[in-house]
Amino acid sequence: MHRILNIFSQALEAVIALKLRSFFCTLSIAIGISAITIIVATTEGAFKKAFDIVDVFGPDAVLIVGGSEESRAIARRVKTLTIGDADAIRASFGTAYMVVPMSTVRDVNVSYLGNHYASQVIGTTNDYSVAWSWPVVEGSDFTKEDLKRAANVALIGAETMHELFGDENPVGKFIQVRTLPVQVVGVLQERGASMGGGNLDNRVVMPITAVMKKLQNESKYIAVMRVRFEDVENIDLRMAELKEFLRMRHRLPDGEPDDFQVFSSKDIIKFLVALTGSLIVFVGIVGIISLVVAGFVLANLFHLSVRERTGEIGIRRSVGAKKRDILQQFLFEALILTTAGGVAGFFIGFAGAKLLQKLADFPIYFSWKAFAAGLVLSWIIGIVFGLQPASRAANLKPIEAIRG
Repeated sequence: MHRILNIFSQALEAVIALKLRSFFCTLSIAIGISAITIIVATTEGAFKKAFDIVDVFGPDAVLIVGGSEESRAIARRVKTLTIGDADAIRASFGTAYMVVPMSTVRDVNVSYLGNHYASQVIGTTNDYSVAWSWPVVEGSDFTKEDLKRAANVALIGAETMHELFGDENPVGKFIQVRTLPVQVVGVLQERGASMGGGNLDNRVVMPITAVMKKLQNESKYIAVMRVRFEDVENIDLRMAELKEFLRMRHRLPDGEPDDFQVFSSKDIIKFLVALTGSLIVFVGIVGIISLVVAGFVLANLFHLSVRERTGEIGIRRSVGAKKRDILQQFLFEALILTTAGGVAGFFIGFAGAKLLQKLADFPIYFSWKAFAAGLVLSWIIGIVFGLQPASRAANLKPIEAIRG
């Protein structure tokens, strides 16, 4: 054990003495490890975000969106769902305990005493906060009676509240939605960004009857429906039944694509994973290339170091150092440098991932796995690429080395 500690001490002294070599070796490893760290953190973040989405979206829920994928891609008509569709689903699906139609008006000017804000107005039923498991933290939800009489009442999101009211309690106050005076009856709990980076707290939620009649001049078409089922274990079957049911209601002939889209939490998870996957592939390729390049840099610098230290190696061998002592010293040097590179790479990756999260709103989550993966990879690089120059140093003949 004493011999190993002595060899490690000599390796550490060599790393400190050969500063330029140590710097370039550490830097090359750090670049590769930082990319790997971002990959691991992004992957972990994607899975964590996926489970968060399942909790918010609800494993028992499906979302039906008007318009086919093809029609949305070429900007064709997407108004295909109706209030009648929602009523028919409610009547025909016994396990659908909640059917909530929604209509959306984007970038609506909302104001209060000179404060203006571009908000998203959601027209829906009085079940909205329950359907989305979105608590009303101040005031109360609007009622069935409000829905029936198309009342000018609203729930507002946390950001809308802050922009219009600051620290003032908004409940009971009247805001202008375009030119429509609307009374705030409640405030939704702050929820943050959606999976695609959209703001969820900038909304004004009103009775769908009021939105369709007074803001959209619409009597039939809606944008979205949210349906929740009691038998969550049969959610895939219920989705298939919903598709067939809506095709029949919309009188779509065989072979014609759906004029609607049905999503579950599983589909949203797939979308998020695909979105994150492109980053993982790109950074993964960069990381692997960087690590390979780092390995070659380390190997070349160590070969150069062996040539420069030939005399030192020869003297050590002539006074009793064994081949394995020389081999161990060079491997210890490689491990010290790659460990330093691994640690530096982790912190560089941490900073880079935080910047990426801020700029692109990618889900990032750091755990011990990111650090462990970076450290193990750096050790592998050190051993694999340091072994050949270490073996060459160990196999030098003492007399020839001294003459060299």
